[in-house]
Amino acid sequence: MLMPKRVKHRKQFRGSMAGTPARGTKITYGDWGIVATEPAWIKSNQIEAARVAMTRYIKRGGNIWIKIFPDKPVTAKPAETRMGSGKGATEYWVAVVKPGRVMFEIGGVPEETAKEALRLGTYKLPVKCRIVSREELEGGEGSED
Repeated sequence: MLMPKRVKHRKQFRGSMAGTPARGTKITYGDWGIVATEPAWIKSNQIEAARVAMTRYIKRGGNIWIKIFPDKPVTAKPAETRMGSGKGATEYWVAVVKPGRVMFEIGGVPEETAKEALRLGTYKLPVKCRIVSREELEGGEGSED
């Protein structure tokens, strides 16, 4: 599973998922990508499941880039524990995803293969997604290069 090697603080507040992402809204490495259309926390095992599903479909041809990283610890208290006595231990790590964030990219494979692999990857994620091409994201903002 993905998780940070070390962190400055072991436990974090829950935070907010409101608004749009500050970065990570463009496809930078591949030709096709998965873009989130709603906010969510994505666990490290869900990221890994999507990666495995896509890699299996393209049969290790082409490249897959993971553009999100689970760096937020989520804590939980044991079942049937009384209130109080501090915050619980870290249970898992999540990546905070806001609408418009590119989560995965794929390149080096034909268009049909890329779309099918990304479609299989979206089934493993707990968030509504859309599959976009590099041209769609660049053309939507009127690039004047």
